[in-house]
Amino acid sequence: MKINNTFKLIIAIVVSELAGIIGSVFTTPSIAGWYAGIIKPVLNPPAWVFAPVWTTLFVLMGIAAFLVWKKGLERRDVKIALGIFLGQLVLNTLWSIIFFGLHSPSGALIEIVFLWLAILATIIAFAKISKLAAWLLLPYIAWVSFAAYLNFTIWMLN
Repeated sequence: MKINNTFKLIIAIVVSELAGIIGSVFTTPSIAGWYAGIIKPVLNPPAWVFAPVWTTLFVLMGIAAFLVWKKGLERRDVKIALGIFLGQLVLNTLWSIIFFGLHSPSGALIEIVFLWLAILATIIAFAKISKLAAWLLLPYIAWVSFAAYLNFTIWMLN
């Protein structure tokens, strides 16, 4: 069955946003509880910033995945790149589970290193197929780099 590009784009964005939705199941209950009570760094953004930033990043991830997917799943490099992409989505969700669900900044700090490396691997794999797809992931790795700083600082302060 051949899927048209509009439907591929919708699927890619929905799959990406689902990672955020799953993560938010663990995040939301902790925002007013555990997270509100811990010491945060000076550069910690207000809580309302995170939802629009992550929503935008997941849309960009979905568009990037679509740009790679539309090159054809029959291509080995496309399958590998999308596999790496899906792996980093799992790691993204896992970070929320560890940090917010398990209340473990130390565990999340270890995990975010693997997430960052997986994002880098995704960017490299995507760049070989679509330069634009790789560029669309740069805000994501920048934000995760900032999140790693926040995670580290929260771990140190608490």
